[in-house]
This record gives sequence, C-alpha cells and structure tokens, in this order.
Amino acid sequence: MKDVTFLVDIGSTFTKVTAVDVEKRRIQSQSSAPTTPKDVSAGLQNALEGLKLTRGELQSAQVLACSSAAGGLRMVAIGLVEDLTAKAAKQAALGAGARVLKTFSFQLTEEDRAEITQLKPDIILLAGGTDGGNTENILHNAKVLASLPTAVPVVIAGNRSVAQEVAQSFPASFSTYIAANVMPQIGKLQVEPAREAIRKVFMEKIIYAKGLTKASRLIDSIFMPTPAAVLRAGQLLSQGTAITKGWGDCLIVDVGGATTDVHSLGEGMPTKAGVVVRGLPEPFAKRTVEGDLGVRVSVLSLMEAVSARVLAQDTNWSESQVEDRIRLLNAQPETLPQDAEEELFDQVLGHQAVKLGVGRHVGRLSELYTPSGLVWIQDGKDLSKVKRIIGTGGVLINSRDPLAVLEGAQQESTSLLELRPESPNYFLDGDYILAAMGLLAQEQPEVALTVLQNSLREYELTRRDK
Repeated sequence: MKDVTFLVDIGSTFTKVTAVDVEKRRIQSQSSAPTTPKDVSAGLQNALEGLKLTRGELQSAQVLACSSAAGGLRMVAIGLVEDLTAKAAKQAALGAGARVLKTFSFQLTEEDRAEITQLKPDIILLAGGTDGGNTENILHNAKVLASLPTAVPVVIAGNRSVAQEVAQSFPASFSTYIAANVMPQIGKLQVEPAREAIRKVFMEKIIYAKGLTKASRLIDSIFMPTPAAVLRAGQLLSQGTAITKGWGDCLIVDVGGATTDVHSLGEGMPTKAGVVVRGLPEPFAKRTVEGDLGVRVSVLSLMEAVSARVLAQDTNWSESQVEDRIRLLNAQPETLPQDAEEELFDQVLGHQAVKLGVGRHVGRLSELYTPSGLVWIQDGKDLSKVKRIIGTGGVLINSRDPLAVLEGAQQESTSLLELRPESPNYFLDGDYILAAMGLLAQEQPEVALTVLQNSLREYELTRRDK
C-alpha cells in the first residue's frame, strides 16, 4: 500500500485514523476507537484494525500522527512587557499548538517561581528584550527558572545578544533550545522560528514524557500537537500551493468539551478607510484558546460567561432546569443528548461558545479624539470580510443544525465595533480531516489541499432534517 498514507490523531477521548490514497488524492477509509490513556498504542491498534488492514499492508504504508492526549502541550510563556514581548511569546506558543497555562512579564518573583512549579508546564518559552535591547530581565528570569525543582525544556526566543548566556544559566539537566527572537524590533513579530523550536521539543522530549512512545512501533513519526496540525491545514487551505489556488482568508472554529479554539488565516488589516492599527502586528495564522468555553468539562464556566438567564431564554427552559443540566454535564462529560430538547440545549451551548470565542479572537474598533479630530483605532485583526468559516468539533458535527451553532461567529447589529465576519459562507469538517490534512501537508501539500477542498462541504449540502 505504498500509495496510501495513514494519518492518526491521538486525542484525549478518541483516536482517529484516516487513510488517504495519495495517487487518487482522496480519502480511502476512516476509523476511530476510544483512546487508551495508560497505553495509547492499544487504542491506536483498535482504530487501525477498524480499517481491516493486514499486518503486511500496515507495515508497507507510511503512518503519521499528531496528538492532544495526556492534556495536550502545556506551556508557560515569559516576556519583558505584557503588551509586547510577553504577548509575542504567547502568540508563538499558541501557534505551536500549545495550551498556554499562564503568561508572565517583567522580572519573575519567588511567588512566580512557586506558581510555575505548581503549574508543571511541559515547556517554558522564555522571551524578553528586542535584539540589542534590554538584557537584564531575561538573564534574571533565566536564573529564577534555573532554580526550579524539576527540569523543564526551555525555548529561548529573546534578545539574541545574550541568548547563549541565557542558555548557559541553566544546569545540564535542563534542555535548552535557542530560536530567533519573537520580537526582534519594536512592532515586528517573528513567531515561526519559536514555533518550530517548540515542535522540535515536542518530538524529542514531550512525546516520551507523555508515554506516546508506546505507539512508536505502529507509526513513523508524531509530527506535532493536534492544534498545530489544524492550524497548518488552515494555512494550506487559505494560501494554497504553487500549483493550486487557496480559498483566501478563513476562520476555523473548533468547539470542544474543554475549550473553544479559534484559528484565523489572514492579514487582518483594516478594511475601512481612516482606521489606524494599534499594538503588535497580528500573525497571519493566529490561534486563540478559550479554556472557559467548553461544552462539557468547562461547561460551568461557560454558563458563568453567558448566564443561566440567557441560556434559559434560548432554550425555553427555566433557569433551574438549565442549572441542573449544566451540573449534570459537568459531572458526567460523556453525557449525550437523548431527545430533541437536549439536542437543542447542546446547540445553544455551542452557539454561545462560538459567539464568545470568536468575539474574543477578532479585533475591535474604538474611538480616539485627537487635536485633528476623531480617529478610529483598530486593536487586533479585522476579519469582517472573511468569506469562509469552517466548523469542527463534536457539538457541531453531531448537531442536526450546525448552522445554528456556527452563526454565533457572524457580525450582529448590537456589536458593530467587533470586527467579525459580516456575510460568510459556512463549511463543516464532517469527516474530522483538518488535523489529518495538516499532517499530510508536511510532505504532500498538493494532495492535502485537494482532499480539503473536496471534503469540506458547504453547510447547505450537509443539512440534516430535524
């Protein structure tokens, strides 16, 4: 089966396998099985067996994998100034597929050190200072981190003038990786080298630490965390290849049980005349993670963000019914809807998660009065002209009316200062292929793009009768 590549996504709940015929550029088959946390290779073996393969067929094929199992990639980001290098470090970490536990700025204190110890990150991203600029803070922070009781891989992406000295501050038990500065100049963002370094650490250290090496006899390589694979697929879909044109600016919304992830692909520059951009430049491929907007594990915080009153209005339930259902979903996150009313409840939760998640991701306009008159200021990305929104995640894919969930991303008359998409078309990742195609894009971008464009179906073509 030399013409078939197997793409594996080892998730916290399910392990999914997609077989792609690279010659015909199409999905050949798919299978999934529950992830087995103590030994992920068992769940992977079960998923592969669902494809009805012989041992010889599997051994002759290429098998690539990404993973978000064992809590995903947990990181702490550290910079000099909260709105500058600390923000740049966070963008680099999120773009690498990490879950950023906390961002620290300025000089770390003993209290910060204790908190980092308690957070137990998989990787620390240490930035600070533009090239040739401040050196004191990053050197101080390196010494504080070097005294952590447990050695943690550290990616150094700050002032290049002292990068080697920073690395030498750590004992031999710490693995250090030097990448280009995430902000070499004021106002210039450079996150890709740090993202690549984080991916290298993931492959070299984190896979082993999380026990994923048990699956190594079945796969050729784990390339990246699953969120990074999704972002890579979005980049490919947006920008295309040298041969095939992409779709242009896109927004991907992934609604999960624990988080709602939003990925935007586009420059995000002002689309209206007379608007001035403020703050750091936004990365073309931007990811945000909202840890309080999940529809199961984080459903209590979602209710707090929305309010039981709003959920009751949207579902025609009483507030006490809403609160009882929320408590049940929080205590038993594996709960699935059993009737039309419970399906509607999940749909409303998903809609609100999308609405809030996209609202936090997009840029905003504000008024500033100057001696010359009124000026409009843009903070963040202008996504108002984005024409394609792609939805993924169980609450969307299993919904009878995914459009009702995804419409939470669209511009509303009550929030015109939020730069949301104004009149997008909606697509559904009904086959769960975004992560798989992000993996395939590393080696076969043309094949991956063809599969994406053929498999992501516009909503009207996938509507199911209620």
